[in-house]
Amino acid sequence: MADDGPDLSAIPHPRERAVLVGHADAERSFGEAIRSGRLHHAWLIGGAQGIGKATLAYRVARRLLASPDEVEEGAPLAIAPSSRTARQVAAGAHGNLIVLDLETASADVDRPPAKTIPVKSTRRALSFFGTTAANGGHRVMIVDSAEDLTVQSANALLKTIEEPPPRSTILIVSHAPQRVLPTIRSRCRKLNLDPLSGAQILDVLRSLSPEMQADGEGGSDLVRGAAEKADGSVGRALTLLDPKRQAILDELAALLKLLPEVPMQRVLSLAEKLADRRTEGNFELALDAVQLWASERIRAGTSLGPARLAPLAELCEKVADAARSVETYNLDRRPFVVSMFGDLAEVVRATA
Repeated sequence: MADDGPDLSAIPHPRERAVLVGHADAERSFGEAIRSGRLHHAWLIGGAQGIGKATLAYRVARRLLASPDEVEEGAPLAIAPSSRTARQVAAGAHGNLIVLDLETASADVDRPPAKTIPVKSTRRALSFFGTTAANGGHRVMIVDSAEDLTVQSANALLKTIEEPPPRSTILIVSHAPQRVLPTIRSRCRKLNLDPLSGAQILDVLRSLSPEMQADGEGGSDLVRGAAEKADGSVGRALTLLDPKRQAILDELAALLKLLPEVPMQRVLSLAEKLADRRTEGNFELALDAVQLWASERIRAGTSLGPARLAPLAELCEKVADAARSVETYNLDRRPFVVSMFGDLAEVVRATA
């Protein structure tokens, strides 16, 4: 394995993953609903980012789209990876499956990649339900993720959920289901997935790349360390395997430890790095790390009482809303980062 970490360029898309690690209870819930013939028409699959929600959604979709002879015995949702349905889903070419995500939305914007899923893309995807299903089969929509929908897009999706087409299922992936439009939440069956264990994350990592399978090498220590520090998320573990991104996280963590002091030169240096739109993912990574830091402070400070901790929880909401505006309107990220650290310093002083 190279000194700069494993090659992550060939990591398969969730639609290509034949195996789901963990989440056996969730699989059973879907399997029982399918066998009973009482499958709810809309599901909200919630949980932390990078734990397998999209992989589960595609697994459910394959099972719903499969012919009876493709279904494997003994597993709630398994169908043979070599089956026609599995190959079509992996290629993004199944006629009865529509996916609404940033990748598909990028085809509808002038300057891809898209940062949100616009209502134009949502309505185009939903028009799929107005057509006749191929071979009279089941139709499935995967929304990945709810957080990327604009308000108009969410309302358009709501209308279809309120008046569900026959023999159709909508699977909505959400990293923060509590922030999903309440009217959508109330009409979906909710299924929350738990974070993975370190051992489960290690299993997933080793299944993704031959470079991550070898034992007894320095690289395998890197993989094990990433699994242990990933906070239950394969997505975060993959981030930790990128030395440049790990350096960003280390710098951010050092600044958070110094709060309520705000060394402005160091904050400005970090802001400059996060403002670089050529390194997509670093900004989102830093925001996730701040939210995780805040959650840990809230858990550690439960003895302080809700009133003392409320400002920190409110700040998390404020930061998330402001970050969405920055990305939606393609604003300069540097003022946002500086302002965020100022707000964090005030909250730390208030809860000290």
